[in-house]
Amino acid sequence: MSARISATDVAKVARLARLDVTPAEIEVMTSQLGGMLEHFADVDALDLSAVIPMTQPYALVNVLRADVVRPCLDREEVLAAAPSAQDGCFQVPPIGGES
Repeated sequence: MSARISATDVAKVARLARLDVTPAEIEVMTSQLGGMLEHFADVDALDLSAVIPMTQPYALVNVLRADVVRPCLDREEVLAAAPSAQDGCFQVPPIGGES
């Protein structure tokens, strides 16, 4: 068992997350989480004062294409293939029971 996290802590977090876990699963999770926390403590103990902070490990470059007008699909043809259309737009079912 880890000194950094207890089975009680794991059970509480599981309950808050609405997870139904067995005592055996709590024991395994406690061990796994304890191992992770010990690894994080090892990383915290490293002297990183000479390491320059970064936001990305690789330089990011936007790949942009030219904004060129191209022919597009015919609206009536696309709406004819839709399961449901109304007033020139796709008609979709309400979300979350809303009307």
